[in-house]
Amino acid sequence: MQRLVYIDGQYIAEQEAKVSVFDRGFLFADAVYEVTAVVNGKLAEFEGHIERLQRSCRELALTLPVTPAELKDIHYALIAKNNLAEGAIYLQLSRGNAGDRDFHFPSAEVKPTLVLFTQARAVIDNPKAETGLRVVTCPDIRWHRRDIKTVGLLAACMAKEYAHHQHADDAFMVENGFITEGSSCNCYIVLHDNTVVTRPLSNDILHGITRHSLLKLAASNDIKLEERLFTPEEALHAREIFISSATTFVLPVVALDGVAIGDGKPGIITRRLREIYVDMVKQQVQ
Repeated sequence: MQRLVYIDGQYIAEQEAKVSVFDRGFLFADAVYEVTAVVNGKLAEFEGHIERLQRSCRELALTLPVTPAELKDIHYALIAKNNLAEGAIYLQLSRGNAGDRDFHFPSAEVKPTLVLFTQARAVIDNPKAETGLRVVTCPDIRWHRRDIKTVGLLAACMAKEYAHHQHADDAFMVENGFITEGSSCNCYIVLHDNTVVTRPLSNDILHGITRHSLLKLAASNDIKLEERLFTPEEALHAREIFISSATTFVLPVVALDGVAIGDGKPGIITRRLREIYVDMVKQQVQ
């Protein structure tokens, strides 16, 4: 089946989809994005993703050309047109095509470019939930507004490529001696008293939608929480490590920089948090 994508009000076959070479998303990474999980043909945590998209737009003076309700309709139209049962929908909004390359923001008359497409993938039955991830650390070389979900992801790509060359699944980025986040995820450690520790929100990390729900679920299930900085050394001696993101939900980390975490298997707190998060999502998409 040929995948259909959305570009500026039209549903087009992916082979025919085109964006101008003068689009500022292409030239300057002057664009933001969101990824929303699809489970059972329905959107997971959509409201949180749209709220974050609106915040990203405000921070960059970007205009969202459709309403949240219209965006939801577009998402569901793509799900239907592509018969997507499980996976994700990627949304990208750029400042548009000003007709030439110019660093200055264009006038308000320039129309933003809105693109969405589907990706089929296993979300609920992710095999890494059972085997766990092997992660390495690397320097965090990104800009200092990581709370804005921009498409400027070259540093994240470099971190993932570094992990690949180290025969690992992903990378945790380190700045000033502390872990900030993963290349495309928030990260957590579990202390030996089962307290979950994660870095507090700031401009230094993405304000994860899954993270937000996880912390609420942990609190309501009597799982102790600390929001503070932690070092790679503390992570190496933790009982468990795990990550969260929109399409991985919660995944265990079983090795960091070649050192086994705990007994080298997914831990009980990580398994419990994944279970209750998946249950929450399944209730949303019934």
